[in-house]
Amino acid sequence: MKNYLILDFSITDVTAFMEYVHKIPEFLSKHNGRYLIEGTTPKVIEGIWQPDKIVVLEFETEQHANNFLSDADVKKLFEIRHKATDSNLIQVSGGSWRDELPPVE
Repeated sequence: MKNYLILDFSITDVTAFMEYVHKIPEFLSKHNGRYLIEGTTPKVIEGIWQPDKIVVLEFETEQHANNFLSDADVKKLFEIRHKATDSNLIQVSGGSWRDELPPVE
């Protein structure tokens, strides 16, 4: 099942962030990941969430996403992102909440 990483971020140091931007695609490719959304500005329709930029990464499986997240070399880039942005990251599997409902009798 596909697995997704969703990043909500605001850039605080553009110069430092650009190193991350240039190097991260290599690690996405290494772990069978790809951009679905690459740092676009969302339009808030409902609620109080006010993200500045959004990235959505897709991986073939949860294991691929976990391998990406735990890759020792990519962690150095994550440190750059942490210093150059204010960010939040979530991981979610593809599917539906309906898959977890009890059967209807």
